[in-house]
Amino acid sequence: MMAVFDTPEEAFGVLRPVCVQLTKTQTVENVEHLQTRLQAVSDSALQELQQYILFPLRFTLKTPGPKRERLIQSVVECLTFVLSSTCVKEQELLQELFSELSACLYSPSSQKPAAVSEELKLAVIQGLSTLMHSAYGDIILTFYEPSILPRLGFAVSLLLGLAEQEKSKQIKIAALKCLQVLLLQCECQDHPRSLDELEQKQLGDLFASFLPGISTTLTRVITGDFKQGHSIVVSSLKIFYKTVSFIMADEQLKRISKVQAKSAVEHRVAELMVHREADWVKNTGNKLTILIKKIIECVSVHPHWKVRLELVELVEDLLLKCSQSLVESAGPLLKALVGLVNDESPEVQAQCNKVLRHFADQKVVVGNKALADILSESLHSLATSLPRLMTSQDDQGKFSTLSLLLGYLKLLGPKINFVLNSVAHLQRLSKALIQVLELDVADIKIVEERCWNSDDLNASPKTSATQPWNHIQRRYFRFFTDERIFMLLRQVCQLLGYYGNLYLLVDHFMELYRQSVVYRKQAAMILNELVTGAAGLEVEDLHEKHIKTNPEELREIVTSILEEYTSQENWYLVTCIETEEMGEELMMEHPGLQAITSGEHTSQVTSFLAFSKPSPIVCSMNSNIWQICIQLEGIGQFAYALGKDFCLLLMSTLYPVLEKAGDQTLLISQVATSTMMDICHACGYDSLQHLINQNSDYLVNGISLNLRHLALHPHTPKVLEVMLRNSDANLLPLVADVVQDVLATLDQFYDKRAASFVSVLHALLAALAQWFPDTGNLRHLHEQSLGEEGSHLNQRPATLENSTTAEDIEQFLLNYLKEKDVADGNVSDFDNEEEEQPVPPKVEENDTHPDVEPPLPLQIQMAMDVMERCIHLLSDKNLQIRLKVLRTLGSKCGDFLRSRFCKDVLPKLAGSLVTQAPISARAGPVYSHTLAFKLQLAVLQGLGPLCERLDLGEGDLNKVADACLIYLSAKQPVKLQEAARSVFLHLMKVDPDSTWFLLIELYCPTQFTPPHPSLHPVQLRGASRQQNPYMANVLRLLKELQ
Repeated sequence: MMAVFDTPEEAFGVLRPVCVQLTKTQTVENVEHLQTRLQAVSDSALQELQQYILFPLRFTLKTPGPKRERLIQSVVECLTFVLSSTCVKEQELLQELFSELSACLYSPSSQKPAAVSEELKLAVIQGLSTLMHSAYGDIILTFYEPSILPRLGFAVSLLLGLAEQEKSKQIKIAALKCLQVLLLQCECQDHPRSLDELEQKQLGDLFASFLPGISTTLTRVITGDFKQGHSIVVSSLKIFYKTVSFIMADEQLKRISKVQAKSAVEHRVAELMVHREADWVKNTGNKLTILIKKIIECVSVHPHWKVRLELVELVEDLLLKCSQSLVESAGPLLKALVGLVNDESPEVQAQCNKVLRHFADQKVVVGNKALADILSESLHSLATSLPRLMTSQDDQGKFSTLSLLLGYLKLLGPKINFVLNSVAHLQRLSKALIQVLELDVADIKIVEERCWNSDDLNASPKTSATQPWNHIQRRYFRFFTDERIFMLLRQVCQLLGYYGNLYLLVDHFMELYRQSVVYRKQAAMILNELVTGAAGLEVEDLHEKHIKTNPEELREIVTSILEEYTSQENWYLVTCIETEEMGEELMMEHPGLQAITSGEHTSQVTSFLAFSKPSPIVCSMNSNIWQICIQLEGIGQFAYALGKDFCLLLMSTLYPVLEKAGDQTLLISQVATSTMMDICHACGYDSLQHLINQNSDYLVNGISLNLRHLALHPHTPKVLEVMLRNSDANLLPLVADVVQDVLATLDQFYDKRAASFVSVLHALLAALAQWFPDTGNLRHLHEQSLGEEGSHLNQRPATLENSTTAEDIEQFLLNYLKEKDVADGNVSDFDNEEEEQPVPPKVEENDTHPDVEPPLPLQIQMAMDVMERCIHLLSDKNLQIRLKVLRTLGSKCGDFLRSRFCKDVLPKLAGSLVTQAPISARAGPVYSHTLAFKLQLAVLQGLGPLCERLDLGEGDLNKVADACLIYLSAKQPVKLQEAARSVFLHLMKVDPDSTWFLLIELYCPTQFTPPHPSLHPVQLRGASRQQNPYMANVLRLLKELQ
């Protein structure tokens, strides 16, 4: 390492030759040689020799004539190194160095910034910044005298031009930081002490000359392309508001005299000086307001949170320091702050709330108005223009507007009632909310998706402990697609319910609910959120003294809304045209449909509706479905809001909700089940089963009463169905009488209401099967034996291949023939002699009536009663009812139904599949939207489970297999292929050997070698077809058999 020269004498001896050489010959090498020597000198020695060392460097810069850029850059970098290690203690030296460095970037010929390299620009900027930091003590304040104004103005213009026009991000940031230093905004430790009033005034007068240029240029930078980077925008914002708040500070301006004092400066400089009197303040304030609005408009939607956070700082600084001078800007500034209260960034939100609380504590007055008055006026103005904005703005505009509205509501708190009490403003506010919440009901899938009851009872999931009601169904709106807008609308309504007059709001929106079906869904959504907000469970309260709505009053309001929701005209709406209970209502609304919705054509009409352009009928049914779902969600939200108090409303709400849980429309059923879970959570029930069991007495009573007036209550069977699917065996004694009532009513209305009753009977049999399982479990044993047999079959080839003799083959065939005789029932009496005789049942001694049969258990008697009705319904003229009965009986009593199915149903199903197979094989992609395709798919999907449950014989299984084999072709639609594979997977469970043989006949992937030379080779038809359309599906199925 080089030695360090601590004393000026030693340093002078080392530096003198280098300085002399540089003065004589200005080259890059000499400058670099000097900088190398300077690094070996201590700071104290450099301070003593500062001007001596600076002389050759300054001389090089001032030498007339063109100079190489690399030389100027080296000189500036060396000069910067000296300044960073020393202090400038003379005002004249500071001003001269400032001018010399600034001139490095000036072109006298063009009177514009010189077109020099980026490296030189960066070096000069850093040199200027270092120079200002090197000013010692108060010398920096003497620099800012009127005489420096032209030179300082030149440097400021130069830096602003670099910040705006340069492409290099590094130069832009460096120029902005240097500008902060020049304007005494640097926050580093080397910055001078705080200024007194006189110094502030002097600097304010000086900087006022630069305010137009600084504010306009920085506004262009701030509102420029987002791609320039957030750090540039943040720095520009900081300089803008710190410069404006310093020059336009109310504290300074109130001390400015009306008459400008004469200054002892030359005339040229005096013309540049600004007198900050009242007219200048007013004119400048108006111009700044225009710039501030532009900045707010751009920055409030900037994608980077740090930029939006700096906007909060801007608002705070300007409103606290310039509330009088920038009175016209107060509205836009407050609007920007309020709009950021609900920013997606938690940092921005937190800072907003902090600033607003600070304003409230300081009791900020803008002009002659308090902050709350300005907010109220702004809310009035926004409420007036809200309907127009909600229909004209894009999603981002709506989001900003609603964020602003939400911010006003948060800040005003209980004072929003001043706006709500104005009829005109309340109507405009409600109109805007109703408009923007209009749903898009053109989706035909909502009507098409049906809820088919499964054989398994629905599990009763434990209710969620956190926000149980918050699982609102995804919906689509006409006027926006951004999900954040819906969340904002919900928060707006909740705040209205929390701070507003709840009675006034509920009455107003209930009137809109009743007024028109067009408003009903939106009004219901708003009412739901009003009640949730009134409970105060999801509201961020900025006003600690606000008193929440009384629980008893809230319950009364909820009761009135529930009565409207569950009324006949609002609860029982047409949601489909295929179920019998909706038929009469549909004909009342659409008489023209009567000709096409009778009898067998119902399903065709449904198909037509589903695959054509959404008709008014479909849209109307969609609208009804959504209305019911919104009302169901509302019940869940009311339960959440009331908590345990909702138990008092169970008697009036649980029964209607159970009706909708059994609805065939999938969306309604899902939402109703979700609502039941919300009720469980609110009322303290562990599960849906617990809820139903604890309230079964009143539910059963309601079912019994409504069955007597079935025409008025056609949905009654659905309540019992849902109860059966979500309860346990403890319910059986309670519903025994109701089941008899159901059967009696079915006998009376079998020609009109059979479909809904069959669903109940199916649910009953499924419940009985689960509550009272078969202890013998014969089916399990049968499947186990099949599995063992399959495993033996899989092992046989290996055994035969290893060591097979003629005797082994003979014994195998004898065993096979014997097992076949047993399977066919050809067993002689001799074969059974060795079987153990059954022991006769032992009669108990105290049984006085041994010949009297004991009564059947309740569940068996019920099952028998159900099956007797189902047998009669098998001949019903309605195909849907016949299929439902078939499915009901087939799932629970296979032996009872097998012969009937094989004789009457199977031939028609198989024939239909065979007939349609060539058509579907040739059809294009549109075929999957036809009714024929859906029927094929339904038959294929149902055949497999039915064959397995009914345990069909070999002949009938062959019929099924022959009808389905053609659907294994690759020419068939993919979904039909999948359904056909599912059929064969079920057949494998019933008869794996026969199924294997059928598949091998279609396609045989390997040649079978006889296990013994005395046997002839087996020729299978599938062996010769090396490539055929069945290959892929057959290989997949054979893999399942292995």
